[in-house]
Amino acid sequence: MSNLIYKSNPMPEKIPQDKLDRLAKLETATIGHFYHYGFASPAIQSVLPNKIIAATVCTLAIPGLDSTMLHSCLSQTGPGYFLAVDRLGDEKYACWGGGVTRMAALMKLEGGCVDGPHTDTLEIEEQDFAMWSRGPSPVTTRLYNTGGGFNVPVCIGGAAVLPGYAVLADPSGILFIAPEDLDEVLERAEFLTERGRISEAKITDGMHLGEMSGATAMIAEKTKA
Repeated sequence: MSNLIYKSNPMPEKIPQDKLDRLAKLETATIGHFYHYGFASPAIQSVLPNKIIAATVCTLAIPGLDSTMLHSCLSQTGPGYFLAVDRLGDEKYACWGGGVTRMAALMKLEGGCVDGPHTDTLEIEEQDFAMWSRGPSPVTTRLYNTGGGFNVPVCIGGAAVLPGYAVLADPSGILFIAPEDLDEVLERAEFLTERGRISEAKITDGMHLGEMSGATAMIAEKTKA
């Protein structure tokens, strides 16, 4: 049987839950201060406000007009997973709408993202499903049976993503983290988060930002007579 049209691999091993619990307490913007890999394009944003998801990534790649494999592969997903859908460059046709959302919610998928548009925003809201996309579109895909790949390497908003990566998706965007980087990312981000709390308290108490960061002193040094 040819493997050129449809490629399907097993679900990846889940990231340990204790690590995901730690990740969920962090912000993508905090990690963005020091980590340079895995950030999806800012054009991919949350459909619903205030959603934060930390989960294990499963992946899908499907061509522009065809959502056949998306309909099929949802049955293999489940709790603890986040489905990242590579649209192979298409930004017109919405593969993810109300029916897909209902099935994803039934499977207890933690959330999903599409490197392309979604449709049926009201039904996504009705299901309260955590979804990220490039925005809404009224033009949808069909079941053309032309192919696709499940749990294959994908590209999401410029980020290279493999099945089994960790994902942190929040109101600022989406970050995919390779498992071998996760421990160090968690430790560094937790340190910065705590330091940020201390800095915020100082500003609340009246310290000026430029004084605290050193920016005012830098400018004074450059402009002194």
